[in-house]
Amino acid sequence: MFDIQKELQKTHLSRPGMPLVMGILNVTPDSFSDGGAFVNPVVIEKRVIQMIKEGADILDIGGESTRPGAEKVPLQTELDRVIPVIEWIKARFDIPISIDTYKTQVMAQAIHSGITIVNDVNALQDEGAVECVAASDVSVCLMHKKGTPQDMQLAPSYENVVTEVKAFLLERAVTCEDAGIAKNRIILDPGFGFGKDLSHNKELFICLSEFSSLDYPLLVGVSRKRMIGEILDGVSVEKRLHGSVAAAVLAGMKGSSIVRVHDVAPTVDALKMVAQLI
Repeated sequence: MFDIQKELQKTHLSRPGMPLVMGILNVTPDSFSDGGAFVNPVVIEKRVIQMIKEGADILDIGGESTRPGAEKVPLQTELDRVIPVIEWIKARFDIPISIDTYKTQVMAQAIHSGITIVNDVNALQDEGAVECVAASDVSVCLMHKKGTPQDMQLAPSYENVVTEVKAFLLERAVTCEDAGIAKNRIILDPGFGFGKDLSHNKELFICLSEFSSLDYPLLVGVSRKRMIGEILDGVSVEKRLHGSVAAAVLAGMKGSSIVRVHDVAPTVDALKMVAQLI
């Protein structure tokens, strides 16, 4: 089982009080930031080695883009993308692996291949997903999402985004616990950019302490997202590094346990600096 507290203890000397760094590896042709960059096996292997050397604590493997407007990927296509990568990593490195999927059948095969975290943008709402995770010993990250990738950014609205997102996440957590998933296996993610406009994202981030004070570890993923570009006057994805690193540091200072990032080395360096100087 993935033990967040044990993993955090490993980083205590270099960055006490700061979160684990989850490195993103999208083996897809259409992800919003790095789509198509890591579809060749040799390139994928080099990227994995690079992220581990740069200090990634977890590797998050995704075979289907969930960016706004993304089309669904057939099950077999997603399996063909992610399972060989998981098996290659497991055969060579001792690092926790997360599978970024909402499909129960992908979860099941990834668990069989040795992953330690299911990172689900759909919060285990696919048929059989809760039971699949409950029958294993892996951890699960439950994310809030309003709508689908095809329509979630058309006109998102909330009466109170913080209250509604918290209520959803806690409801899903209770459902998982009732199904036999131990509480210490559950991670929560507010889902920045998934059915939320800039005002919603800012409100959630400002109020992150309300989520980190819940009795579950918190994952924050804002790396290179549209909210970074909008805050920085419309900069392109390629120019969102500094804003992304700043957000990761702030997420750590607000109590997040994991930050999910594209740029591992700059994030690790920034977290080390802050940990030693605050």
